[in-house]
Amino acid sequence: MPHFHIKLLEGKTPAQKEELAKEIVETAQRVIGFEEESYSVSIEDFSITEWKEKVYPTILERKDILYKKPGYTM
Repeated sequence: MPHFHIKLLEGKTPAQKEELAKEIVETAQRVIGFEEESYSVSIEDFSITEWKEKVYPTILERKDILYKKPGYTM
């Protein structure tokens, strides 16, 4: 059962998050299959400071599972 955990800078509305989750599930269904009810999506907000100190370093640490590298540095 696919689960997507999205880490996001704070400031997006609940409606934006709902739309993002919907689009991710629709795209995943098209690419890898499974029915809609097989998917789950969580979205976690971070401040820019938290992103720099906690999120960004963990992105770079897990190169073995990173399929799209960030185009920015911190």
